[in-house]
Amino acid sequence: MAQLHAISSCSSAKLSYCDSVGPGAPLLHGKRQRLARLCLYQELGAKFGGLHGNAIVHQTVSCNKVKHYRVIQAVLAEKENEISGFPNSGLRGKLNKVVLAYSGGLDTSVIVPWLKENYGCDVVCFTADVGQGIKELEGLEAKAKDSGASQLVVKDLKEEFVRDYIYPCLRAGAIYERKYLLGTSMARPVIAKAMVDVAKEVGADAVAHGCTGKGNDQVRFELTFFALNPELSVVAPWREWEIKGREDAIEYAKKHDIPVPVTKKSIYSRDRNLWHLSHEGDILEDPANEPKKDMYMISVDPEDAPNEPEYVEIGIVSGLPVSVNGKELSPAGLLSELNEIGGKHGIGRIDMVENRLVGMKSRGVYETPGGMILFAAVCELESLTLERETIQVKDSLALKYAELVYAGRWFDPLRESMDAFMEKITETTTGSVTLKLYKGSVTVVGRKSPFSLYRQDISSFESGQIYDQADAAGFIRLYGLPMRVRAMMEKGI
Repeated sequence: MAQLHAISSCSSAKLSYCDSVGPGAPLLHGKRQRLARLCLYQELGAKFGGLHGNAIVHQTVSCNKVKHYRVIQAVLAEKENEISGFPNSGLRGKLNKVVLAYSGGLDTSVIVPWLKENYGCDVVCFTADVGQGIKELEGLEAKAKDSGASQLVVKDLKEEFVRDYIYPCLRAGAIYERKYLLGTSMARPVIAKAMVDVAKEVGADAVAHGCTGKGNDQVRFELTFFALNPELSVVAPWREWEIKGREDAIEYAKKHDIPVPVTKKSIYSRDRNLWHLSHEGDILEDPANEPKKDMYMISVDPEDAPNEPEYVEIGIVSGLPVSVNGKELSPAGLLSELNEIGGKHGIGRIDMVENRLVGMKSRGVYETPGGMILFAAVCELESLTLERETIQVKDSLALKYAELVYAGRWFDPLRESMDAFMEKITETTTGSVTLKLYKGSVTVVGRKSPFSLYRQDISSFESGQIYDQADAAGFIRLYGLPMRVRAMMEKGI
């Protein structure tokens, strides 16, 4: 007991001294304070070693000379966690380092200290730039560190997102439940893949996300984690913590001295990237309600769109867009261009009730101006370059392709195999399509391809040498023979 009392006294005195080394030195900041604090750890270790018969520290360092010694960062980090109020072994277990999908909003700001408290871990925040807008990225590093994160990693994924995720879906003709162009569904796997990469770079043993237990995104993130690194632990706070809503989250932030983001709370739940902007919640939860006019953000009301139509020509090579009005652009640049053009004419507004993967129905409104234009163009060019049976098979597979993407199975071997089919079958889908944009509508007015299967000399109503109209009589008799035989049987002929 005397030894324990001595340790307690030493801890109090030493901590007070070490935290005040140097004039005006801030608490827990600066190299001098961190190094000085090591003397406390070493002394405590020696005393604890006396209790167990084995010395933990073999070299005593004077606090007055500690600035001349190098220390082991890992040991220091663990001890600082204890001093700052976060135990080495959290309330729910122990993790070394966690990469958190971070937006800077209230939820993810609160998740940072929650992870440290419950798992005793270092938290690395990760933000993916998938075209959500520059304002969404401003001040994120300061927010992350104020919340307790050790660092913020930001990666620009816009080109990768469009080239490797959006374009394959576009080529496949993947549309979920007749309307949804998969904006959020395509973005989650590219973000999750980058998180796995960052986890490897920083030596993390876990990843975390702020998705709720009612949505699709939790599945999309975690299936990607499983596919790319099954050894990573996955933490989903919304499925674990006692926080039930915004007020609980604010209270938790205040309790742990975490700055609460002072942004105006939107009445809608929104997700934005380079492909689309989604809106959910508030009056949209009643499918009978018409969306308010001021809800839309990237497209004008078709009623307010220009009174003159605009024509746009999309150049396509092997099923993928490469140019707008003759100007070749990168994937992200091309989509950005069409978003601006389409938004100006009120293109791409979709209001639908969809079936979520977790079983419930939800109502969402989407703005996808560039996407709507591109789908119309690629689909139309295929009418020239693909014959009937190929289009039918492709369309049937497109439904399954969309379902796989919606369900978060991007890295599923089935989707990858189907993508290989789509790439092969669209090798000759090259050419251009001209569309007319007018007050919310996209109308195809022209299409051409060097691989066109359309022959004017065959399709013309004028007689030609290749197609003899008299041949149709025999074709019809043979094609309709099953129907004729059935009718004869029913009539006893």
